Amino acid sequence: MTIINRIKHVGSLAARLAAGTALGVGLFAAVAGTPSFAMAQEAAPPQGPAMWVVSDADSTIYLFGTVHLLKPETQWRTAELDAALAEATELWLEVPNVDDQAAAMPLIQQYGLNIGGAPLSSLLTEEENAQLAAAAAAIGVPIAATEVMQPWLVGLQVSVAATVRAGYDPASGVDTRLKASADEAGTPVRGFETLEQQFRFFHDLPQEVQLEFLRQSLATWEEADEMLDAMVELWAAGDVEGFEALVVDEMQAEWGQLYDVLLVDRNADWAGQIQTMLEGSGTAFIAVGAAHLAGDDSVQSMLEDRGVTVTRR
Repeated sequence: MTIINRIKHVGSLAARLAAGTALGVGLFAAVAGTPSFAMAQEAAPPQGPAMWVVSDADSTIYLFGTVHLLKPETQWRTAELDAALAEATELWLEVPNVDDQAAAMPLIQQYGLNIGGAPLSSLLTEEENAQLAAAAAAIGVPIAATEVMQPWLVGLQVSVAATVRAGYDPASGVDTRLKASADEAGTPVRGFETLEQQFRFFHDLPQEVQLEFLRQSLATWEEADEMLDAMVELWAAGDVEGFEALVVDEMQAEWGQLYDVLLVDRNADWAGQIQTMLEGSGTAFIAVGAAHLAGDDSVQSMLEDRGVTVTRR
């Protein structure tokens, strides 16, 4: 079955939510669980994911799109990528402590719980509560615990579960592996955002937007595997146009306010930070969710709007 046929076959918004979040926000890996670094990367694919470079007289900045969770067997390292990493004196991720589960837990309590508020079940229909009960049982979360969670957190946990059930692992995520390599080499790791900011992106959404995110995740969360595989196949092959059509265009059409919060606003902020980096000197390697580096609202497009030249490697 071709990629396009698989997309038409799956076609569910919940699948795109699960996969899109895995490609667009580093918090996905933090919620998924504490990673380990035991798995070795296999031989590089013939093409490899896309990479771009921004440079001036004394600065070189590489841009690389990541997937926050991957199947262990997914091949994505290339000689060109490794050369760029070796050249860089800094690694920039969405958040610098992508592997810090201890830091995530108090933030979940602060921004993900709704203690004293209306129980979640009172905000859902009978059918939605039945879907939630089934999903909670599958992911090992007591249904009583979801009553005090904000809708966004339950929706994200469902999306995480869909991804993990499909064989995707936080220990194999690109950001996690790149940070582990940087730590081993003594390369400083910086972040465009903090974990707290990423939690607040969801927490600050209006309740109805959070509920819609949860409803869409519950509706067809078990169908995410084929969509995830298709997305990763395009990413690993460096097919930016196909990835844009499958992922970003659909996110823009279906996500509504969530698209602006998770992609557009953050891309604009990062473009500004990168422009400031160019005022200095040296070589940096930037690795952020692949959804941020495709489409008209991508980081590259926003840099070009500021007069910065971005070149595909």
